[in-house]
Amino acid sequence: MPAETTNRQKPALVLLPGLLCDQAVWEAQCARFGAQYACQVPDYGALDSLPAMAEHVLKHAPAQEFHLAGHSMGGRVALEVFRLAPERVLGLALLDTGYKALPAGVAGESERAGRMALLQTARERGMREMGRIWARGMVHPDRLDGPVFEAVLDMLERRTPEIFAAQIHALLNRPDASPLLPRISCPTLVLCGREDSWSPLARHEEIAAAIPGARLVAVDHCGHMSTMEQPEAVNEAMAQWLAADAER
Repeated sequence: MPAETTNRQKPALVLLPGLLCDQAVWEAQCARFGAQYACQVPDYGALDSLPAMAEHVLKHAPAQEFHLAGHSMGGRVALEVFRLAPERVLGLALLDTGYKALPAGVAGESERAGRMALLQTARERGMREMGRIWARGMVHPDRLDGPVFEAVLDMLERRTPEIFAAQIHALLNRPDASPLLPRISCPTLVLCGREDSWSPLARHEEIAAAIPGARLVAVDHCGHMSTMEQPEAVNEAMAQWLAADAER
């Protein structure tokens, strides 16, 4: 049987990358689940809104129904995919992410200023040098300047300031997913690194509490880049999540 035909018969697993990330952020998960699932890691191109990214995911998903996991900004895109087409999502995994809109007032302006300062650095000094500043808060302190940190920088360097600007626009104009969470009825995994300073555990506790039946997993000795920092722990949690759907 041709490989293409065989691949179409596999259940689909769509893995959504976060801000400036690409397939490398899901490399360990594709390796773990690729034999059983048709894995796809979409590229958002220059799209500059989360709903547009979600529409792109739905248009290019490898099957009518699919399991959906999103990391960081990809988790927000995953929520928009569910908002647009809940009947197509067999299971949902939200990793190191958030769900609220940009806050009003000083907090929101501070976030906007911080993101625009990083964009200016990217334009003036290049993506890798911007990443050396930004990514220091993205991994566990023990991994600073180590192989995972350098892999993150490699990934950021594959992007451009133009893509960075588009994705910053998407995040600054992000929808509030709070009303959506109680309506999620498929098997749901909510996971984060216990030491994630970008998307802290307390936020994931809120998400898990709002989604009926959601399972919360905190990965020890792990920052924001959980899929790369602790791939075995993430894979185990995802395997249990996928098995829960199979048992329904």
